[in-house]
Amino acid sequence: MLKFLRIAFVLAILVLFVWWNRDALFLQAGKFHFARLESNALAEAYRGIETSEGKIGDLFPIRSTNVLTVSIRKAAEYFLSTLSSEQTKRTLFDIQDQEWRKWSNVDNGVYQRQGISLKEMTDLQRKAAFQLMQASLSAKGLKLSKDIMKTDQTLRELNDGKWYFDEELYYFTLMGQPSQSQPWGWQLDGHHLVINYFVLGDQVVMSPVFMGGEPIITKSGKYKGNTLFQDEQNLGLAFMQSLTPAQQKQALLSPFKEHHNNKAEAFRDNLTLDYEGLMMRDLPAEKQEQLLFLVSQYIENMREGHREIRMEEVRTHIDNTWFAWIGATTDDAVFYYRIHSPVVLIEFDHQGVIGIPNVKDRGPSRNHIHTVVRTPNGNDYGKDLLRQHIEHHH
Repeated sequence: MLKFLRIAFVLAILVLFVWWNRDALFLQAGKFHFARLESNALAEAYRGIETSEGKIGDLFPIRSTNVLTVSIRKAAEYFLSTLSSEQTKRTLFDIQDQEWRKWSNVDNGVYQRQGISLKEMTDLQRKAAFQLMQASLSAKGLKLSKDIMKTDQTLRELNDGKWYFDEELYYFTLMGQPSQSQPWGWQLDGHHLVINYFVLGDQVVMSPVFMGGEPIITKSGKYKGNTLFQDEQNLGLAFMQSLTPAQQKQALLSPFKEHHNNKAEAFRDNLTLDYEGLMMRDLPAEKQEQLLFLVSQYIENMREGHREIRMEEVRTHIDNTWFAWIGATTDDAVFYYRIHSPVVLIEFDHQGVIGIPNVKDRGPSRNHIHTVVRTPNGNDYGKDLLRQHIEHHH
């Protein structure tokens, strides 16, 4: 009996220890999990997203776009000039460094980021960082990025001020010295917001891009009224609803929406993903234009000039563009959709409830959205352009 009581006492102490330290233990488990995912991903040489039929070559030639990138370069040079030597060492990497592939959309409690965060910057440095974003993105892209950051402040308010939710825990790194002729780029990495931005001469590759948020509509606190992704959501649903029953049947992968359906988020640089759903070649021109308008909601986050070039690239492959859907199609439905061609991969996903406490139904919700934009066939991070540049000059 005494032995039993001792065992019960020890077990009770262990249970209490786990209970009182559950947040710290959860974070440690999360850190281990994501560190392992990243390590496994980086152990594979980069090849890019492709179908099971293999990589399509010669899609991304080095060429002149006649869209100046001088303002982007100058903004990057100015940002670097504001950093101390210690900050520069943490922030500036070689153009071929694996830092490009070290990103994740999860919060800072479970993922270790590189570079310098907005939170540790001086006012001057923070202003310079946003100037770099402003020079690189459209007004829409800059506003959306800032609005995503605001959702982390809302999560902080809803979760008793937990430190790993913070509107300033967004980290900047640069790869390569800003140059008019040599390849370089920058990365922004944080919860629900990741931008990879590669520059070679007057060419720009802006992918992978992860943009998401929870809550999507903020109903209280400092940023009450902040709202994200309504066009991406509503136009996607409108496109699916506008299809004929036969076309919807082709597009539908499953009527059952899971918590998480995105395929191309962090650590999936070498994803093998076949085309699925409805092929645009089989649709009339007006339907193709409707889909291109949906695509433009994501591409318009790029600065003027380069977004037109990117949209023309997408348009060139419209016949070999596929639209896939998971979930219902009612006006209040939660769903996932994918747009996939040789040159672009776009995903939109209603996610399960994670960051908002005291919600009984933790299933997929319109109040938690993830979106991903990728460049298949080897040109995420401008990798294919970089390969050609190195082969030509070295």
